[in-house]
Amino acid sequence: MHGLHHSRVAAVLITFALGAPAYAQPAGGPPLTLQDALAQARANSQLFRQAQLAANLATEDRKQARAALIPSLNGFTQFIYTEPNGTPSGIWVPNDGPRVYAMWVNVHGDVFSLGKWSEYRSTAAAEAVARAKADVAARGLVATIVSDYYTLVAAERKLASARQALREAQEFLDIAQREEAGGEVAHSDVVKAQIQVNQRVRDEQEAELAVLKHRLGLSVLVFTDFRDQFTVVDDLQQIPPLPALTDVKTQAISSSPDVRAAEASVQQETLGVGVARGGVLPSLSFDYFYGINANQFATTDPEGHNLLGSVAQIQLNVPIFNWGAAQSKLRQAHLRVGAAKAELTLAQRQLQANVSTFHREAEVARDQVASLRQSLDLAAESLRLTLLRYQAGEVSVLEVVDAQTTLIQMRNAYDDGLVRYRVALAALQTLTGTL
Repeated sequence: MHGLHHSRVAAVLITFALGAPAYAQPAGGPPLTLQDALAQARANSQLFRQAQLAANLATEDRKQARAALIPSLNGFTQFIYTEPNGTPSGIWVPNDGPRVYAMWVNVHGDVFSLGKWSEYRSTAAAEAVARAKADVAARGLVATIVSDYYTLVAAERKLASARQALREAQEFLDIAQREEAGGEVAHSDVVKAQIQVNQRVRDEQEAELAVLKHRLGLSVLVFTDFRDQFTVVDDLQQIPPLPALTDVKTQAISSSPDVRAAEASVQQETLGVGVARGGVLPSLSFDYFYGINANQFATTDPEGHNLLGSVAQIQLNVPIFNWGAAQSKLRQAHLRVGAAKAELTLAQRQLQANVSTFHREAEVARDQVASLRQSLDLAAESLRLTLLRYQAGEVSVLEVVDAQTTLIQMRNAYDDGLVRYRVALAALQTLTGTL
């Protein structure tokens, strides 16, 4: 009888050692793949939308600055009534008569304006900065989604493990209680088994809460509506290869949006010097008017004089004295150029440091996955051997419970190691723009 009961214990716990069943995920349509999650997050992320909006606004700023360089055409119509007093001009002396009609088209253009030309080129550089920052936001979103996605996968695995552990602990408690009733084991075995059940209940509750938190965190980034019932594809067992460090460095340097943004910022601030310099240099512009400006709304007056014609004028604006404001703006522009160049060198150094750090992180995580897999197999073998010794009456229930707990810890550690490698690999892929 004693051997039969221990055989049942061994059978139950060996089942646990060999592996837990897959987590029963909630219904809610087809499973969400990582690529689907990334695509939906790009379409729905508010931060990414804001970055894209900033880039689109910068594009419109460039168009407006370009339009300011091209001669413009404007229409003008006006009627001025002045109270008559018997004089040709009426009461208001500056007017040409009691009735003045004006209708013309005006062509205005700048012949020379360094400030406006530099402003146009500066807006083009600002557009490049905004586009690069939108790329930075997109890559940051990728890193966040990958981390949240695989953290959810690992949380679901841990929940499945916790539920299996609870079932095994409850089965072991039932067996211990029956054996105690038959006088085959001490009451201390039942107490230990009950403590184990209580702990597994708490573990399951914590695992369920962790799954809910991670699912909702991913849902907020991916979906436009509130969803807490969807599944994700568990592909953690597929371990992608790690690219060579030299290849990663080459791709990262050529495609880094942070460096591009810093380079465009230097160009923008350099052109800002030209904008500021335009405040101390002369500017030349012209205007051409064609239409009427007369006391009659007509093309000729009663004496047959032509009232329809054209006027041309040219203006030269020379800044002379403004209490040093223009020179101060010029000094500010040079200071901004220096700061932008410092930011560029920092971005370049930070990129090189990140590439080396993330690549080493991925290497360590990859190597640890193999080590964790070996530890998991050893923990399963340890539990199997402990159960055999328990059947033979050589070990106590405490050693069985300890072996069981170790196996659970190794399974969770293995899942965490898989997630760590995927996240580290995703960090490298965001630097190279391959994800």
